[in-house]
Amino acid sequence: MKKEIQVLTDSLFRREAGKMVAVLVKIFGIENLQLSEDVVQETFITAVQNWALKGLPENPPAWLMRVAKNKAINAIRRNKYSSNIDFSDPDRKLLQSEYTMSAQMEKLWQEDEIQDDLMRMMFACCHEQLSPENQITLILKTLCGFSTSEIASAFLTSEENISKRLYRTREFFRKEKIKPEFPEDNQIQERIEAVLKAIYLIFNEGYNSGKSNELIRKDLLHQAMYLCKLLCDHSQTQLPQVYAAMALMCFHASRIESRITPEGEIVLLAQQDRGNWNAQLISEGVQYLNKAASGEKLSTYHIEAAIAYEHCVTKNYEDTNWKQILAYYDLLFQLYPTSVVALNRLTVVYKLKGGEFTLKELKKSEFLKEWQKNYLYYSLLGEIYAESDKALAETNYLKAISLTSAEAEIRLLNKKIADL
Repeated sequence: MKKEIQVLTDSLFRREAGKMVAVLVKIFGIENLQLSEDVVQETFITAVQNWALKGLPENPPAWLMRVAKNKAINAIRRNKYSSNIDFSDPDRKLLQSEYTMSAQMEKLWQEDEIQDDLMRMMFACCHEQLSPENQITLILKTLCGFSTSEIASAFLTSEENISKRLYRTREFFRKEKIKPEFPEDNQIQERIEAVLKAIYLIFNEGYNSGKSNELIRKDLLHQAMYLCKLLCDHSQTQLPQVYAAMALMCFHASRIESRITPEGEIVLLAQQDRGNWNAQLISEGVQYLNKAASGEKLSTYHIEAAIAYEHCVTKNYEDTNWKQILAYYDLLFQLYPTSVVALNRLTVVYKLKGGEFTLKELKKSEFLKEWQKNYLYYSLLGEIYAESDKALAETNYLKAISLTSAEAEIRLLNKKIADL
């Protein structure tokens, strides 16, 4: 297959995988999630083989859906008289008869039906009884079309470990007879939090991967933003915190081309070429942030988006409004008092009040023990001590190096040592 076709199909497959799985789960039942994934995989293999010989069809997504539908019909016929598929379910009764199967299949593969099925599947993947690790693994596998090896590579674990997670999750769905569905109106706020958390964890791993040789994983970024946009576009999930999360991702994603040199070196915010920031994404982020202003609930996504906005609209690093950013961090810490937020807040305190004051704040913090496991804590100490004690600065930078596995971060810290 030609390289340009390969790049296009990789992106296309990721976008269409979730839609196909969502419909197939409705056809086969979530207890047959593995069968749904197998049909999608077979569809992709057929596409690769066919398109390599004949080129891309006029409408690739429609082509994929048609092939998946035909493969689903074949699977139904093979299992018509077995107990593998529960044909007593209202969604599948009409699939058992040849007279009604065709019309029912056409109905199930309508675009508006597919979008609803995809949303229901998203909530199923983030079921409250699944661990965050299992939620993320399932989303990447079923809704984003990632292979087991790709997921293992993204999160620096073994394929066997990923396979075990997927097996346990499928067994949970089968035993508990979980059915993909929208939460009740009084549960939507709580359930959407789990979905947003899973999506944002995927985005964060793409934006600053600490478990991969690549600092930025664009495939993870794109998929997280795609899933969040689905939430923004669906009438039942158009909530302020959803818009705020989308705004935050737009602002962060707008800067990715400036964060890494062609050689893979990190470019710090102060040195980034702001002319390379994506103005369209920043504009979209502003629009989503304006939509997020509706309602009365203030989420962490609102505040983090506001912080990111301050950076995006400032033309020069020297003009950064650190006082306003610190005010946002103070508010964020009140809402979400974690060690990570506290450390990020103190990096802003350092910009405003200097090293001596910041050191006092660091040493008396309740999060000191937690920070001692975080390379960013020692990196901040190194930056502070670089002004007065270069030996101590080097000691802290070396400690930071020992606590990170990201090659780009290690190279940056070594550069800081060389610059002392």
